[in-house]
Amino acid sequence: MRRELLLLSLLAGLMGCGYHVAGTADTIPKTVKTVAVVPFNNPTTRYRLTDRLPALIAREFISRTRYQIVQNPAAADAVLQGQVLSIVVFPTIFDPITNRAAGVEVVVNLSVQLKERETGKLLVNQPGFTMRQRYEISTDPAQYFDESTPAFQRLSVEVARRVVSAVLENF
Repeated sequence: MRRELLLLSLLAGLMGCGYHVAGTADTIPKTVKTVAVVPFNNPTTRYRLTDRLPALIAREFISRTRYQIVQNPAAADAVLQGQVLSIVVFPTIFDPITNRAAGVEVVVNLSVQLKERETGKLLVNQPGFTMRQRYEISTDPAQYFDESTPAFQRLSVEVARRVVSAVLENF
């Protein structure tokens, strides 16, 4: 009986090893207390995504982490930087009557890095970070509303969330 209890407690302990709730890991060294989020490099002609990203990422860091956000990279313990590698916009749905696009998808490929400022050590590296956003286009020219701006705003918010999650989990 005693042997069976020992075996059961050992099995219970082994079954719980290695598992954690998503969003609770913090893989950044404890020495990092301040983070600077610099503007993302964007060689594409689509500027709307990167205009708001530093502020949105900073807001996500403030609301979800223990890090203090600073403006000056020289005053930060770590610097988050990124680059838009590509933005592709293509139609996904066509109106059968007018043969015009009625649905559009935006696919953005980013590279994101978090570096320890003093040592230059790469803490997080996400070289192939892909995000998607779909939106619809009115097929009636009289009721046309440019949905691309709100779509890029939604995409920016989602990118900020995913970047901070990637930093916290270091996936």
